[in-house]
Amino acid sequence: MSTWLITGASSGIGRAVAAKVLANGDRVAAFVRDPRALDELAAGYPNHLWTAQVDVTDTNELRLATERAFAELGHIDVLFSNAGSGAFGAAEELDDAVIEQQIALNMVAPIQLIRAALPHLRAQGGGRIIQMSTMGGQLATTGGSMYHASKWGIEGFTESLMGEVAAFGIAVTLIEPGNVRTPFGAALSVAAPLSAYAETPVGQVRQYIEAAGGNLTANAPGDPDLIADAIISVATQTPAPRRLVLGSDAFNGIRAALVSRLTELDQAAAVSASTDFPAGA
Repeated sequence: MSTWLITGASSGIGRAVAAKVLANGDRVAAFVRDPRALDELAAGYPNHLWTAQVDVTDTNELRLATERAFAELGHIDVLFSNAGSGAFGAAEELDDAVIEQQIALNMVAPIQLIRAALPHLRAQGGGRIIQMSTMGGQLATTGGSMYHASKWGIEGFTESLMGEVAAFGIAVTLIEPGNVRTPFGAALSVAAPLSAYAETPVGQVRQYIEAAGGNLTANAPGDPDLIADAIISVATQTPAPRRLVLGSDAFNGIRAALVSRLTELDQAAAVSASTDFPAGA
């Protein structure tokens, strides 16, 4: 029997993964803001679901909950860092509180969760860290500046971490889904508009969001149950992939972004080389 620690386990992909892990006969330590959101799972799996009420943006609270989870459960095999949220608006439109929330929840919280878990994972001889990102961790769309900043930030941290912890038997994978039919879109924070952006691409995207009326992901291609299956499967894959892209929209979007960046890089080859000291200098 394996044990998963999952943040953001009350809804969306986190909930789908938690339900499937429990159905497989394994244990889940769920970090949630409101444990009542898991009452149904708790009733169905009373001996396999462990919950903690945690605001993951409170670093001290997060550390204490992580310590308690390892102390009470003894061994955690998979850390699924999944909690996150989105915000839309031109950089100029976003208020300070939204900027701080995006960085706190999408970047600082997973960093601090992983840091809190690492001593325990080393002591037990290894484990898996699965960090939720998004296709927005490798490409950027208009109006998502702070969301992308937080996701590109956690991707940089996670990729560096991979080399740091491999010697301890700890494998790390980034999950990069595209658009998924979850409540994520309904919870999107939308900044108050500035008239200067009304006729720009930001304004066009805002019109699309407003027309969707909170149902941004109603027709998304990604199936949360199939995505949960893929995440659970990757937890036992050896060697662990550095990244797992999920969804045709994510694959196509990320590939196009990488090809574009590589083309621009190749075009800069001559000027890049021109800034070196002469050979032998």
